[in-house]
Amino acid sequence: MTNENEVLVRIQDIHKNFGKNEVLKGITLNVKKGEVVAIIGSSGGGKSTLLRCATLLETMDAGSLSYGDIEVVKAGASGKSLYDKPAMVEARKKFSLVFQDFNLFPHWTVLRNVADAPHNVLGLTKEEAEARARTFIEKMGLVGKEDMVPCDLSGGQKQRVAIARALAMNPEVLFFDEPTSALDPELTREVLKVIRDLAAEDMTMVIVTHEMRFAAEVADRIIFMDKGVIVEEGPALEVYNNPKHQRTRDFLSQASE
Repeated sequence: MTNENEVLVRIQDIHKNFGKNEVLKGITLNVKKGEVVAIIGSSGGGKSTLLRCATLLETMDAGSLSYGDIEVVKAGASGKSLYDKPAMVEARKKFSLVFQDFNLFPHWTVLRNVADAPHNVLGLTKEEAEARARTFIEKMGLVGKEDMVPCDLSGGQKQRVAIARALAMNPEVLFFDEPTSALDPELTREVLKVIRDLAAEDMTMVIVTHEMRFAAEVADRIIFMDKGVIVEEGPALEVYNNPKHQRTRDFLSQASE
């Protein structure tokens, strides 16, 4: 269910260059409350760079970015992006990002990996942060793993710890950057089920994925990116089953082989 009146993320005309390579060529994207958006496309098409710009891990060269009423990046008179540092601090409380390679602290326990940010970033007491962490550890089916370190876990368990850590920040928007790319098929199914369950709870999510059928089943909207632009976007099943652009048809036919 989406709330059409509430846009949580506004990305307007983003451009990003790495040297002479223009990776993003004017991307505009709004994400509404409760919406699941899947971003698909070939490697090198700009998907992960878009996510990194949206989550403030990369600085865009031009364009603007807002989270709700927080204007994080403005387009300056010259077109160059202007970052508002206090707004960045506030915006980082609005979203969480789940990385493809987990990004867990290897020497910390599962409990500490999940509880640390709520304690040190949100200002919860240690007891409050650990209580919250245990709630999401249980939600991810990891009871009994609290005192383990990441090397004792399977890839699917590590990714579920990463999702628990992201949810413990109580984000309005949850970003995933190819959350199953490091997993074998069995562990992939395990993690995709978690994301399906979050979608059923109306969690607002933006998912960069190479799992095409999953994107069609779970997302409200699919965005197909190629060479730094959005080639096609629309209702997920419509784009998946009946793409309008030849480039999208070519990509999906290759992806399903």
